[in-house]
Amino acid sequence: MTTSDPRADSGAPTMGTQRWARLLPIVFITYSLAYLDRSNFSIGIAGGMSEELQITPAVSALIGAAFFLGYFVFQIPGAIYAERRSVRSLIFWSLLAWGVLASVQGLLSSATALIAVRFLIGVVEAAVLPAMVIFLSHWFTSRERGRANTFLILGNPVTVLWLTVVSGFLIEATDWRWMFIIEGLPAVAWAFVFRAMVSDRPEQAKWLNTPERDAVVAELEKEQRGLTPVKGYGEAFRSRNVVLLSLQYFLWSVGVYGFVFWLPSIVKAASGEGIGMSGLISAIPYVLAVVLMILNSRSSDRAGTRGRYVWPWLLLGAVAFYGSYLLGPDQFWLAFILLTVAGGAMYAPYGPYFAQIPEFLPNNVAGAAIALINSFGALGGFAGSYLVGWLNGSTGSTDASFLLMAGCLAAAAAIMLLVRAPAATAPVEAPVETAAETGR
Repeated sequence: MTTSDPRADSGAPTMGTQRWARLLPIVFITYSLAYLDRSNFSIGIAGGMSEELQITPAVSALIGAAFFLGYFVFQIPGAIYAERRSVRSLIFWSLLAWGVLASVQGLLSSATALIAVRFLIGVVEAAVLPAMVIFLSHWFTSRERGRANTFLILGNPVTVLWLTVVSGFLIEATDWRWMFIIEGLPAVAWAFVFRAMVSDRPEQAKWLNTPERDAVVAELEKEQRGLTPVKGYGEAFRSRNVVLLSLQYFLWSVGVYGFVFWLPSIVKAASGEGIGMSGLISAIPYVLAVVLMILNSRSSDRAGTRGRYVWPWLLLGAVAFYGSYLLGPDQFWLAFILLTVAGGAMYAPYGPYFAQIPEFLPNNVAGAAIALINSFGALGGFAGSYLVGWLNGSTGSTDASFLLMAGCLAAAAAIMLLVRAPAATAPVEAPVETAAETGR
């Protein structure tokens, strides 16, 4: 992970490197642990949980989707607490709670109990992504934020990359119960590291040198003065961009979470490999995702614009899903190449996508708007994880689920074209866009 100051790219006065070196590894690990404890359920299902607990495909889909119902409910309250009070305190208690609950999954013996625990994990993780995006907006300027958000959200594909491998072999070495127990414990330990290492704002950080702190605070205050004031949450929630992004993120998340939760089972069924090798194969799309996320966020920050670094990737993902559907399971390896492209394309836009929200809304409402948009993403995650599992189980093939994911990604790309871009940051290689221009 680079710690060089990205402002140097534009010839602007340097703000120093301490923030990058200290905070980005912390936010990366925190989100990685959150993603580990929400996503290893798919490995457990493919690795013997469904047989031992006699869970049908429909019930399995409901258990996986229960997480997103809890995730939806507490998004906005958590984000408001993070903005008004403390990200540091919120994340500390969330880490403790979700680590314990994740381990408890390995001790349960009924589908009903699993549904309840998965719902509670969603509740305690609900504010993590909005809170961390808010946190980064307090520490990094607009010209840095695409890359800063990318290092946060890299915790998603990087975790799935090793999760599918490590969890698969953990199950082979022990069983699915011990996989849950072992993988929940790191979050509990990390809670205390997070609390010791993090300050909510630059002004509170004793470890940050004075020139860097003063430069960052001055630039962030200048950016806030350049935004149109928004009086309250209602005005922010009704704004054109927030409404469009909420719908768009719902559709995008149908594709992402349908893919994440069911890829190991799809690979295992189509390839005939064991759970360990299926996990290894399922990790391949996330290698591409990591590379594309880094390159795309860097390009977006350098250009000073966001929309055109989002919608083309989603359209590519839609085309790749459709191509995989056309090839079918009889040509698994060719279809899997297209699934790899789809996975990488779905992840590539995350950094620029979340960087844009604090660029058109001031701090007093940006956090809650991020939470609202992410809550619709949670509903999309619920729909994607449930519908893909249900369609695969009821039809006996992946055809319908691949068409569903392709259609949702294509629609998400189309809606992104309607979002009005905020005033662009000073670009390095591209002309500045005005606020009236679209994100095309």
